Amino acid sequence: MSLIITYIGAQGCVMAGDKRRIAFFGDKSNREILEEELYSGKIENESQLKKRASELEITLKITDDAVKLRSLGKVVVGEVSSKSSFETKRRRIYATTNGFQIIELTGSNITKMDKGESSIIVFGNKFTKKTASKILKKYWKSKTTLKEIETIFQKVLHEVSEKTPSVGSSCDLFIKTPALDKKESQKILRETVVRDVKLLQKWRQKLKKDLLEKAEAINMASRILTQGEVGRVVNVDEDRLEIVLGKDVQAFDVNWKQLATPGDKVMMFFNGEGDIIEGDLVVIENERLCLKRNQSPLRCDIILCKSD
Repeated sequence: MSLIITYIGAQGCVMAGDKRRIAFFGDKSNREILEEELYSGKIENESQLKKRASELEITLKITDDAVKLRSLGKVVVGEVSSKSSFETKRRRIYATTNGFQIIELTGSNITKMDKGESSIIVFGNKFTKKTASKILKKYWKSKTTLKEIETIFQKVLHEVSEKTPSVGSSCDLFIKTPALDKKESQKILRETVVRDVKLLQKWRQKLKKDLLEKAEAINMASRILTQGEVGRVVNVDEDRLEIVLGKDVQAFDVNWKQLATPGDKVMMFFNGEGDIIEGDLVVIENERLCLKRNQSPLRCDIILCKSD
């Protein structure tokens, strides 16, 4: 979980967020126990977290390089997310002078939306939100500049990080000061949200396509022919041979585009060792492409695979 604090006012907005990310690996029920203890504030520091994780046989990966804030023109965006086995849930705040919009997404679909004008908004778990709010009250003044707010936010993040390892001491900060009235603010925010969510949808579509292609490549790689009959020589032209593929053999290029099916002809090359006659059986033995009759080596520029 993250801690992101946002101030939105008539002169501009300030957003600060920590950079910590914690991944939990191990038994699901034990992970849930550890996360509940961490996010409730029961675990107070990193040493306690690592000790408790060891007791529950949970492996941790703790990093402080996560990018949770982004600058999009006149708007700054903060995001917290949670991942399950099947989907990612995101909560985002888009802020600028005189306005903000908050959206919740499951995958790349907006499930909830809220908007407003002037406010201080805190994203985090119950413990970090409560702790941050107390610290904010300690430092806040009735008249505070944006630069002073930036300093206050830094102090809040630092002090919260001393009370829970769920928040890191490193942080990102942004100040935006475009001259916008409330109507202009909401217009820019609405346009930014629509554009940003569309980009997320495109990214998820590309990711899905890449994963499917990778899965297909893994499947195809498992079908590469490493032993057995390939086909027979039907024509010899100096060092070039025409081979008719056997009934269970297909040919692909390096991008797994199908070039030939069983019974089709493919080109192979002969390096001059031994003799070749039409009708010779081409085989792969010990992952070596050759003639069955005299073991004369051959080469080709295709990938030979077993049929489905």
